Amino acid sequence: MSEQGKSSASVSAAAPLPGSDTYKGWLFKWTNYLKGYQRRWFVLSNGLLSYYRTQAEMAHTCRGTINLATAHIDTEDACNVVLSSGGRTYHLKASTEVERQRWVTALELAKAKAIRMTPNLSDDSEDEVPASKSNRNEIQGTLKILVSKLDDLSTCNDLIAKHGAALQRSLSELEGLKIPVEGGEKIKAVNERATLFRITSNAMINACRNFLELAQTHSKKWQRTLQYEREQRTHLEETIEQLAKQHNSLERAWREAPALSSSTTRAPTNKKGSERPPKEDASDEDEEYFDAMEDSPAFITVTTTDNTQRRRSQSSLSGASGGNAYDWNQHDHMSPSCNDVSGKELQPRRQRRTRVPDKPNYSLNLWSIMKNCIGKELSKIPMPVNFNEPLSMLQRLTEDLEYHELLDKAARCESSLEQMCLVAAFSVSSYSTTVHRTAKPFNPLLGETYELDRLEEFGYRSLCEQVSHHPPAAAHHVISQRGWTLWQEITIASKFRGKYLSIMPLGSIHLKFHSSGNHYVWRKVTSTVHNIIVGKLWIDQSGDIEIVNHKTKETCTLKFSPYSYFSRDVPRKVTGVVTDSGDQAHYILSGTWDEKIESAKIIQSSRGGSGSEGKQKTIYQTLSPKLLWKKYPLPENAENMYHFSALALTLNEPDDAVGLTDSRLRPDQRLMEEGRWDEANSEKQRLEEKQRAVRRKREAEASDALDEECDNDSGREYESYHPLWFHQRRDSITGETHFAYKGGYWEAKERQDWTVCPDIF
Repeated sequence: MSEQGKSSASVSAAAPLPGSDTYKGWLFKWTNYLKGYQRRWFVLSNGLLSYYRTQAEMAHTCRGTINLATAHIDTEDACNVVLSSGGRTYHLKASTEVERQRWVTALELAKAKAIRMTPNLSDDSEDEVPASKSNRNEIQGTLKILVSKLDDLSTCNDLIAKHGAALQRSLSELEGLKIPVEGGEKIKAVNERATLFRITSNAMINACRNFLELAQTHSKKWQRTLQYEREQRTHLEETIEQLAKQHNSLERAWREAPALSSSTTRAPTNKKGSERPPKEDASDEDEEYFDAMEDSPAFITVTTTDNTQRRRSQSSLSGASGGNAYDWNQHDHMSPSCNDVSGKELQPRRQRRTRVPDKPNYSLNLWSIMKNCIGKELSKIPMPVNFNEPLSMLQRLTEDLEYHELLDKAARCESSLEQMCLVAAFSVSSYSTTVHRTAKPFNPLLGETYELDRLEEFGYRSLCEQVSHHPPAAAHHVISQRGWTLWQEITIASKFRGKYLSIMPLGSIHLKFHSSGNHYVWRKVTSTVHNIIVGKLWIDQSGDIEIVNHKTKETCTLKFSPYSYFSRDVPRKVTGVVTDSGDQAHYILSGTWDEKIESAKIIQSSRGGSGSEGKQKTIYQTLSPKLLWKKYPLPENAENMYHFSALALTLNEPDDAVGLTDSRLRPDQRLMEEGRWDEANSEKQRLEEKQRAVRRKREAEASDALDEECDNDSGREYESYHPLWFHQRRDSITGETHFAYKGGYWEAKERQDWTVCPDIF
């Protein structure tokens, strides 16, 4: 980091005026790794810390502001201060340690006052502690007494400050006296003020003693209450875990008994269809109100009447009595065509493996390898398999199809807006496997492929190929007999920033439904791996996804909220709005990217009051939300199997019928899965060196061909590398150039003719 703060002019802060809450001065602020620390003018006023490039900018341009009421203040070393609030962090540096201490003192005082001035700060948490009415009254009475004692302390503190200032002035005057008579009078005044100061100090000490005794009296009771709440939480977590295991067992039993499931699924559908109230009546039953997404990602639910609540509870019970997360028929605001279940979905499935060898306990220091790689492309860093999982990036890309049934259901929808909701849920579901998957997949070799043939079980076939090595790019094509085709080209751009790793997927995802011709396009959000150096690794998803139906011009905007320690929102929150071609909203989407997504149909919208940023809010009145997607529970012992899902456990299952370039045949990946990591590291180096040798040979041939062309006009023409199963084409709808599947792979698999496959392993 830059040390320009030590050599620049003195960074001084103007001392605040008596009774003023404003504090101003120059500090150095960290900007980036190129510019380092830059000199900025900071102003602390009314609990807000703002900064400007110059003092003249205060009249027209503020570069940034942090609210100290929710800020965390940390001192790194003698001259540095770190402020963090709501996902925003300022790294500041003063010129001297004394100057830094002045700022820290001013910031702490401003933070304390801002917290005191915040109304009803703790009102939202009152309902979190279950207690009887008498206990609640007792706690409230105790809190009032504590607040009174704190007020006494505050008053004494003000008096001490006042008398202390007067005492200092008297002492200053005493030093400048020359006449003995006046000196005696001043000394007398000093004694009087010192006496007042001592009396006030004693009063403050007594108030502190009373406060301490009261806190000690009630601390044991609070400790018991806290212990009880912890035990209740632990018991609840154990109960939820047991329910999840039972749910998983029931789901497996249902899958293993297709004939019984078919009969039990069809009968309730007809019965429910006959007993369900008309659609017009349902619109008046369950109504909720949501805040418009452009103002805030949080939804506001307005309390309904007693009759509405009673009807809602009855509706919820009837929906829950015979359904689960995958009972699409409970979504009564979807068209009937979306809820049809064909017999193909209930065909017996091929038995596949349900576990992989447990992950060995090898320890390795990541920082010792990556400290010299800051700012480099992740794909260019030589990484041992200790940080990998036994899957390639092509297999991770195929995991997007884990919830393919959402697209099967969307293909049967008559309404394009309802179809958009399911497509949005599918786009979110691809991130559900990443919450625990902090390990890095294998970088595919150039020409490496991966197929997932689920034609007999689920009606689709998937093929991926690594079409470029620098930059690394993979092409993916999926075709389903149930009415949809998906293709995408993904290039991973990743940067290591020291404390975290940012992974930015580039490229578009295309989805086309055969019957309607609806063509959806969207892009993925940024993934961030935190605590690279110290602490437990964790992954966050942040950014916006805009899904566009290029046939109808309907859109869906999804917002992935970044995690913030100070936010009251649910972690990993996702919100969205589905709008038609006229920009009128029809559905609200809400949920989390690691758990579930729900949709709520909008029946009315109106303009509300202004938000915190002065924007006028739009209030959406909706029906009660309906479940679109819910994450499958992880298999038993998943924590020892790289946190693989049920689908991920089958991706690297050996298969002799696949192409010779398939990821299943990659030797270093297979050795790692078997727990032979030392051999896997050696094999990985061999494969990478083999790939580099092939690239050098290709570059030499290209250079020779260029030389021949320069020496002889009839020189030979050199063909650059071309993927085997994909070729570049321009999309007729979006106008983008992408790698499209050109055919031939599945025909070669039928013939078991892999002579065209290169030798990459």
